[in-house]
Amino acid sequence: MDGHIYKSFDKELHDLKEKLLIVGGRVEQSIRDAIGALEERNSETAQRIIDDDDVVDAEEIEIDEFCLRLLALRQPAARDLRFITTAMKVNYDLERIGDMAVNISERVLELNKEPQLKPYITLPQMAQTVQQMLRGSLNAFVNEDPAAARSVINEDEKVDHALQQIYHELVNLMATDYGCVPRATRLLFISKYLERIADHAVNVAELVVFMVEGKILRHHKHHEGEAQ
Repeated sequence: MDGHIYKSFDKELHDLKEKLLIVGGRVEQSIRDAIGALEERNSETAQRIIDDDDVVDAEEIEIDEFCLRLLALRQPAARDLRFITTAMKVNYDLERIGDMAVNISERVLELNKEPQLKPYITLPQMAQTVQQMLRGSLNAFVNEDPAAARSVINEDEKVDHALQQIYHELVNLMATDYGCVPRATRLLFISKYLERIADHAVNVAELVVFMVEGKILRHHKHHEGEAQ
């Protein structure tokens, strides 16, 4: 490649980072808005998140196509090749996070049809941790920072702890009041969606470590499948 081609390729890689950051910001905002809709019992916001999901889906396709064009036309090697292939995997995780925000919003619409079961304390705290993990993993990716990626991975224990706390609280409620079972079950789903978002953030962080250091990290938690 001559100097002009190198500069053009560098700009394309920069544009790819920007595109992923934009999508990441969008899905992070969707998480924030979905939990806000839960706390404020705002069905209009929840419905807007559901309606806007097509935007995230379209952006995922656009980024994938952009990456494929780079692979075909630039034929990158070594570091650039790892970056582009990692970007495609990160793109997938972001799209799945967007789906989780939609799932949360669907449960919010159902919950808003009935009286609020209990004050929400742990759930918003869990959501805040998840958002920080997502933001941290994306920053680690664009900065190619494995140390920051490992910090995100370490945060996952907080999310697991919050999930267990919410689970025990809601199970105890259901044991004493059968009438609250449908609402409690929906809140359990929401907490599980948040935990899945955290797992996707960890996936991104692990990809960063592999991209920069060539080390494969495994997230050992077992999942029988994503709740829908």
